[in-house]
Amino acid sequence: MKMWKTGVVLTVAVAALSAGNFKPAVVFDMGGRFDKSFNEGVYNGIEKFKKETGISYKSFEITNPTQREQAIKKMAKRGANPVLGIGFAQGPAIDKVAKMYPNTKFGIIDMVVNRPNVQSIVFKEQEGSFLVGMLAAMASKTHKVGFIGGMDIPLIRKFECGYEQGVKYANPKTEVIVNMTGSTPSAWNDPSKGGELAKGQFDRGVDVIFAAAGGTGIGVYQAAKDAGKLAIGVDSDQNYLQPGTMLTSMVKRVDVAAYNLFKSVKDGTFKPGIKALGLKENGVDWALDKYNKNLITPQMKKAVDQAKADIISGKIKVHDYMSNNSCTY
Repeated sequence: MKMWKTGVVLTVAVAALSAGNFKPAVVFDMGGRFDKSFNEGVYNGIEKFKKETGISYKSFEITNPTQREQAIKKMAKRGANPVLGIGFAQGPAIDKVAKMYPNTKFGIIDMVVNRPNVQSIVFKEQEGSFLVGMLAAMASKTHKVGFIGGMDIPLIRKFECGYEQGVKYANPKTEVIVNMTGSTPSAWNDPSKGGELAKGQFDRGVDVIFAAAGGTGIGVYQAAKDAGKLAIGVDSDQNYLQPGTMLTSMVKRVDVAAYNLFKSVKDGTFKPGIKALGLKENGVDWALDKYNKNLITPQMKKAVDQAKADIISGKIKVHDYMSNNSCTY
């Protein structure tokens, strides 16, 4: 018993030592911390952590792909711990730098890096997208809804596939029209192109568009407002951007993921490996607030709430595009 108590004391001491050396850092990806979407969600999470703890953090905003590895390496070299990389594109850089600095803890959002000092945080985007797909189908008067993605990569196809499943679940006769903005990182920050793609879909009869495109989505939402149509936001709750136009937002809790990563390292409870966050883990959801409450009928809410419960229980199984790079379900 005496030995056991000593072990507990030692464990607490180690945790306290880790907290004393705690110097968090984050590397935002292209689009910047104020993209009103993915990066900004992370920013909100770490700002909350800063306000609660009084601990500042280092940060860097990527403006071109060559900066990723340089920025992450510089953070680690200067003693930052943990170092959080934002977005799938930072995977190779985190992998390389984590190997170089085995005593530093790293986190990455939206990519899996198999290193003993890396926590990989991924989301079940298909589950949240399923729910907003249902809402799109129920709100559509033309039985044609759209999806506009950013960079054409499997991760964004994952959003699309979940959305399509939700649309068809609510109304099998509803058509889904899909466009991707591009095949390079600039596709995340091209509001003009987003607006053009949205107008093209509206011309084809679409009256609701889900945009999973980062900053490009801002152009989609503006086009929807101008045309008197509806749009669905992504990652952060974007309902406030165009009140009356935003049917809802598919919320991806990157703010919570970033906050929890910093907190776990500070508290000495950090665990490497994969954390997959879906509806059950409150990692994804749909947004209902004062800005869109008049667009969501009691029947719509009841149907989506039931589907959410059924997904959590396993009664509804949402196909994950990433499992076979196909939306066959």
